[in-house]
Amino acid sequence: MVDEPAAERHASWLELFFDLIVVAGVGQLAHLLHTGPTWAALGEYGLLFLAFWSVWVMFTMYGNVAQDRARTLVVIVAMFGMAVMAAAVPGVRESDEKAFAFALAYVVVRTIASRAANRPGQVVVDLPILQLSGGLVPWIVSLWVHGDGRLWLWALGLAIDVFVMVRVSRAGMQEAVDEHWDQARERVQRRLEQEERRADAGRPARDIGERGRRALQKPELVTADLAHLSERLGLFVLIVLGEGLVQSVDAAGEAEWNGSVRIVAVGAFAILVLVWALALLGGAHGLPLLAPEALPVHLVLPLHCLFAGAVAALAAVLGRAVADADSALPGPARMLLGAVVALILVTAAVCARAAGRGWGWTAGAVLPALVVAGLLIVGQGPTVSEGLGTGQAVVLAAFAVGWPVAWRARRDAQASPMRTSTQDH
Repeated sequence: MVDEPAAERHASWLELFFDLIVVAGVGQLAHLLHTGPTWAALGEYGLLFLAFWSVWVMFTMYGNVAQDRARTLVVIVAMFGMAVMAAAVPGVRESDEKAFAFALAYVVVRTIASRAANRPGQVVVDLPILQLSGGLVPWIVSLWVHGDGRLWLWALGLAIDVFVMVRVSRAGMQEAVDEHWDQARERVQRRLEQEERRADAGRPARDIGERGRRALQKPELVTADLAHLSERLGLFVLIVLGEGLVQSVDAAGEAEWNGSVRIVAVGAFAILVLVWALALLGGAHGLPLLAPEALPVHLVLPLHCLFAGAVAALAAVLGRAVADADSALPGPARMLLGAVVALILVTAAVCARAAGRGWGWTAGAVLPALVVAGLLIVGQGPTVSEGLGTGQAVVLAAFAVGWPVAWRARRDAQASPMRTSTQDH
């Protein structure tokens, strides 16, 4: 009798409902980049996006390892907490009330995620911040701090979390659990020996208690279902791309439909399609040019946050571009467009190398596009005295994002006849 392969697991209705909070959160965060953007707005956007993404990925990992045991009430409570975070984003820097609400919701939601994912006798090894919560301490302290000092504490907490995610691998977590369990078992064994000596001396032995008995049982090390996690990470990127469509369509709906608006709107749509093709058709885990098992989970997750944050910023600046289609794109918006395109390309280069692509292949796929992104940042156009026209900027951005898509398609097409010829021989 042949065993049937296990059915492929997909996102549940509960998980898809939970992802709706991403729509609200990313939409609010994108608005931070509409006016300007200034360096302060960019820093605020990066900080709040990382915080929002962190709690999302913690509950994503909870659903991944809990599977059908995921508790609906826990997920709904987390959604409400993240809704509070999203609602507090506008004016969070100026309003003590909103900043307090954002920090308190973050602390509560993250604590719930840690307790839910780490069931008794179980340790999730693919997301170490579920167990190692040192990054939460600055957030708790920030509840009693006002002004920009609160934001610096948030940045410190998130920096600790990113360091832990990058540095602590699955093997590292397993070693730490083994070491902790060995130490706990030794303590219990010494306690048992001590109680045996008491009994031999005629004195009543004391029970080691439930905690001591649990220490004698080694925790179960739980790893992520990689295929399911990949789908969830891809869905996050898909939602962010959807926000880009919303921003562009809203701007087009309020503009007069002349030739400039048509060109920029079509260009913005093309850019979003190309990012989709690069990341979701030509990559894995929602990351461009990545192979499914090229990187361990603890490195995939920070890269995913970086890429998704860049795409969300791209969504905001494309909406601004459609609104400014009749003029030159303002300098800060144009520089942001070039910077986020460059960040997407750098992420693609890192993923291509991780996937085993050679240096020559990676350079060909990314370097020409990076030159174009640099032109966007410099922004001096031949026909617009104050800089690149908006239409010019969008066309350059579309070329930059489309280059690695075309490069990959061409190289794969060239490789296919070679593989077929080799198989024939």
